[in-house]
Amino acid sequence: MERRITQKKLQRFMEYLYEEEKSPATVQKYMRDITKLMEFARGQNLDKRKIIEYKEMLRDSKKYQLSSINSFLAAANSFFAFMGWQDLKVKTFRIQKKVFVPENKDLTKEEYRRLVRTAKEKGKMRLALILETICVTGIRISELAEITVSSVVKGMAVIYGKGKVRQILIPGELQKKLLYYIRKRNLNKGAVFQTSGKKAINRSNIWREMRALCEDAQVKEDKVFPHNLRHLFAKSFYQVEKDIAKLADVLGHSNIETTRIYIKTTSLEYRKQIEAMGLVAELREDTT
Repeated sequence: MERRITQKKLQRFMEYLYEEEKSPATVQKYMRDITKLMEFARGQNLDKRKIIEYKEMLRDSKKYQLSSINSFLAAANSFFAFMGWQDLKVKTFRIQKKVFVPENKDLTKEEYRRLVRTAKEKGKMRLALILETICVTGIRISELAEITVSSVVKGMAVIYGKGKVRQILIPGELQKKLLYYIRKRNLNKGAVFQTSGKKAINRSNIWREMRALCEDAQVKEDKVFPHNLRHLFAKSFYQVEKDIAKLADVLGHSNIETTRIYIKTTSLEYRKQIEAMGLVAELREDTT
């Protein structure tokens, strides 16, 4: 039985994903991930041994975190299921849940403010407002196009994605800034953040512009990516509300376990919490 990945099969799989109402971002990621497997196979016929070899290659390359490798394998398994190649599906790597996040990945409020301030100082007002919009509303970078002129006027954006619809409040202060930006740009309709060609700005362009702020803002590059702004929103929201179910609704999560990832503290904060419990006996000198 021939089991080769071809462009024609990829096209059929892509059409299937759209019919399943997967978001454009999800479809694109699946296609990139399957293309990675296709390049590895080099036109060869696939069998279980080959897929295990692919899995081990990803792990041994040290280029990807296990969570990323698992997403590649999940895409491959989905493709195999679509093709009826069930026996090619492989298990993902088991990852022990981390109690805290490392400091070098945790974006603080002060660092976020420095990024916004630096963007303004460099005259990149659009970028500064994008950073604020993502961080203040908690939306995904892929949902930025849903911040439209009409939604800003209403003070409420309706986000369609991942099989659900949710409403996102645009707070008053942010709304004022966005309305001012809209007037300055003479925008009448469509996405607020557009390219010169009147299309919604691309996520890769935003990431590249964000990285260009790092040196002047004195923020490590490892911390600067759009999704980290969403994590900062989640942690800030939870510190005020202490309601993980409500936070899950705001973020658009179907599973609260996903939301828990967003509110993990850093190892330093975790250490402070443990020490504050006062369970270590007081150290005294031996008087005997």
